[in-house]
Amino acid sequence: MRVRATALGMVAALAVTGTAYAASTGGNASEDALLGTSARPVVGTSCATFPADNYWHADIRGLPVDQHSRAWLSHMSTRLDLHPDFGPSFGAGPDYGIPITVVGHGHRRVRVHFHYASESDRVRYPLGHDTRIEGGRRSSGDRHAIIVDKGVCKLYETYATREKNGRWYAGSGAVWSLSSDALRPDGWTSADAAGLPILPGLLRWNEVRHGDIDHAIRFTTDITSTHHIWPARHDAGSRRSWKYPPMGARFRLRASYHPTDFGKKAMAVVAAMKKYGLVLADNGSPWYFQGEQNGRWPDSMIEQLKRIPASKFVAVDTSSLKVSDDSGATH
Repeated sequence: MRVRATALGMVAALAVTGTAYAASTGGNASEDALLGTSARPVVGTSCATFPADNYWHADIRGLPVDQHSRAWLSHMSTRLDLHPDFGPSFGAGPDYGIPITVVGHGHRRVRVHFHYASESDRVRYPLGHDTRIEGGRRSSGDRHAIIVDKGVCKLYETYATREKNGRWYAGSGAVWSLSSDALRPDGWTSADAAGLPILPGLLRWNEVRHGDIDHAIRFTTDITSTHHIWPARHDAGSRRSWKYPPMGARFRLRASYHPTDFGKKAMAVVAAMKKYGLVLADNGSPWYFQGEQNGRWPDSMIEQLKRIPASKFVAVDTSSLKVSDDSGATH
């Protein structure tokens, strides 16, 4: 169950574990080249995933290591390697991952009955027979639905989505303008436990194959704090201590990590993890990071990404990025 907890201010941090990166955001030139220079819109639309100054797009290479990094990581199964939660993992093929549905502005809207109604955006959602649901409509999993209205670049996301006898139900629902940095009210969930949008944190095939990844990547871990830090708006943890990672914590792959046998697409993901990092967005299996459902994900790339060690990450202090408590815009 997703429980609201009191938000605590983020402690200004200097590195107490590892070595803080230099103030310059300059990275390895060959890795920078892998990421390209332009952001790609959601396929089938002209919509960017939030403004260029948004938190998801912030370059974090110059940020200091968070003072809680060592403690958080000690509770995050760092003996494991990362797991791409999409593509042909577990033999699930193209059905594995979070699907994205694109609709026109004239798509029929329906009323949705929410379990967490007080923290959901109670508007009509463009759900219908064409809506793709994570894991399929009979899944026992999270059943996320992500819908982009391409006419006005509006994002609709629901959790535990189902349709029964012509009526739609969901655990929670959230709506964003993809051209705005506005955050949800503090204390509100979304389709994610962190109260953040899912779409901007998904790896999408079109950006990976062109090397145009310009954002942080959503991931999960199993034991989290009952706190959340900007820009997260909500938490669903089981530990009150700050020694456990809070929703919204951001982790950067160390610059010293250089795999020698990864292909160009996997290396683009590695470069993105160094430049933009991972954002803790939900409870789940440790170090599972998410991508869209797409039958084109290459087996070889997925297998390579499974060899990235969790021990090569550090938590970074993102407090210097914040412009306002209620905005995802960054300095």
